Amino acid sequence: MIFHALPPQGLYNISIEKREDARGFFARTFCAEEFAQVGIDVTWCQVNSVFNQTKFTLRGLHFQRPPMADAKLVRCVRGVILDVVVDIRAGSDTYGHATCVELSEDNRDMLYIPAGFAHGYQTLTPDVEMLYFHSAPYSKPHEGGLAWDDPALAIPWPFPPTEVSVRDTGHPRLSELEPIAI
Repeated sequence: MIFHALPPQGLYNISIEKREDARGFFARTFCAEEFAQVGIDVTWCQVNSVFNQTKFTLRGLHFQRPPMADAKLVRCVRGVILDVVVDIRAGSDTYGHATCVELSEDNRDMLYIPAGFAHGYQTLTPDVEMLYFHSAPYSKPHEGGLAWDDPALAIPWPFPPTEVSVRDTGHPRLSELEPIAI
């Protein structure tokens, strides 16, 4: 795997390193030792699959509060998305900073998101499928959200969303959010 550090600190775009031959290729998508070499010590306890039928669907921005705050490893296994994370860690020099990465079935990249970030994405094609690894199980009492359309975040969503859940339309703006103490 090839780890590309992104701002803010702790966020990584991870590219696979293909071993190709006439049959196709083999590539590692997780190795605890390689993650540890860049300072990531994580145990995955839950894996989720998400399917989005409609092009320009928007999901997020979601997070969990301590003690259930979780790191995520996200991969788009079908279609194309614009993946977005926002630093909401208390005391962070990059608090409120949004980072955008395109993930697709073609680039096969993954995004490692440490605890303390809100996460969301917009589908750029129909029939998108995502795979999420979580370091903590989902906990409804600890779930939180951040307004995806907050002008203070200046997220460059490529298209007006065609689908947004009722839940995702009611999240607070950054100025109303209690930062996450990690």
